[in-house]
Amino acid sequence: MYEVEVKVPADLEAVRDRLEDLGATRKRTVVQADTYYDAPHRSFPETDEALRIRRESSDGAGAESRITYKGPLLDDESKSREEFETGVGDGETMDAVLTSLGFEAAATVRKERERYGLEGYTVTLDAVDDVGEYVEVETEVAEEVDLESAREGAYEILERLELDPDDQLRTSYLGLLLES
Repeated sequence: MYEVEVKVPADLEAVRDRLEDLGATRKRTVVQADTYYDAPHRSFPETDEALRIRRESSDGAGAESRITYKGPLLDDESKSREEFETGVGDGETMDAVLTSLGFEAAATVRKERERYGLEGYTVTLDAVDDVGEYVEVETEVAEEVDLESAREGAYEILERLELDPDDQLRTSYLGLLLES
C-alpha cells in the first residue's frame, strides 16, 4: 500500500469554512501522540524512514495504539511512500519491546486532527503542538503506477480549498518539531 500525502500550512478556520461549502463529510476529531524511534542499526533521518507508535483517542474514549513503518519518500513532489501499519494491544508494551531491541524514542509529536472526506480523499486539519496549523490531503493507492494521478488529485483538492500546492512541505511534523 502507498500513501499519497500533500501538506501545506493553513488557517484552519478558513479551510473548515471552505470544506463546508464544498460539501465535505466531517468525520471525527482525534488527539494523537506519535512517538518516533531511532533504529540501532541505521539512521532513519539519513534513510528518510520512520518508525512510530501512535496513541489515538477521540471523544473521551481510551487510547488505541498502532505501530507504523514509513519507507523513504518515493518522489520529489509529495510525501508519497510505502507504509505498513497495524494495531497493537498496548502501546506501552510495544514501546518496551522496541527499547529492549535497542530502538530509542527520539521525540513525541502531539496533535489534534479534524478529518473530512472529500471525493475519495481524506482532508485533515492539524493543530500540532509547538509546530503550527496544517492541512493534509491524502489517499492510498495499491500500485506505485497510480501515485502521480493520486498526487494530482490531491493538488486539485488543495486548489479548491484555496490553498497553493506550491506551499507544500515535505518535512514531517517530527522534523518540524526538531527544527523549532
